[in-house]
Amino acid sequence: MISTVHKIAKILNCFTPDEPALGNLEIATKLGMNPSTVHHLLRSLLEEGFLIKDSRNKYRLGWTLFGLGNQVMYQQEIYNKANPLVQELINSFNSVVHIGMLDEKGQFIFVMKSSSKHADEVHTYIGLRKPTYCYSTGKILLAFNPSLVQPTIANGLIKWGPNTITRHDRLKEELNNVREKGYSICNNENELGDYGIAAPIRSYSGKIIAAFNMVGPPSYMQGREKQIMIQSVIKTAQSISKELGYIEVL
Repeated sequence: MISTVHKIAKILNCFTPDEPALGNLEIATKLGMNPSTVHHLLRSLLEEGFLIKDSRNKYRLGWTLFGLGNQVMYQQEIYNKANPLVQELINSFNSVVHIGMLDEKGQFIFVMKSSSKHADEVHTYIGLRKPTYCYSTGKILLAFNPSLVQPTIANGLIKWGPNTITRHDRLKEELNNVREKGYSICNNENELGDYGIAAPIRSYSGKIIAAFNMVGPPSYMQGREKQIMIQSVIKTAQSISKELGYIEVL
């Protein structure tokens, strides 16, 4: 498996600005690999959209890579713009905050994590992928990407925590509420057992590209400052959106 990954990486690295289009034999010669092996790998890359074929039957880098590249640039931009705003929030509350984005399979992936030095430990890390329907961050992304709702339901609503939503109608009702309120709540719905509050992050075009959340123990997050926390999460997500160029039209 590792050997195959290395071979695929070498194939993708063959394409350069000077040689944007290559044939099967050209790639095999450059890499000193068996043409039939290269052909098999090229076919798989073609099927996944990592490569495309042009009118001359030569291979070029595909749109999937373009999309992933844009996602990486967005992640870095979001991190740079969000970090100062996030620090302000965690200085006010003993909590952990995350930013999540959708991956190519419709799951959300943590792209940023920061925590107050007094916060309880939350077992998450950058790069961790989770289902959308049972996390506050994921529910934001699912609610504002309705094309993902049916595939999510089709994959099965597995019970991850005591309060996980496992009924189709209940999930749709929850997502409608999220869209109406503009934020989501996750109360002991996943294996982490925490309470999360999340709000959307928009790009300059208004598209929701990420979600921002704050997480902590249910007893703390549902205390006397709960409404202040909700408004603070919404305000921070809005501020990050503005830093990314989004202008709200009233």
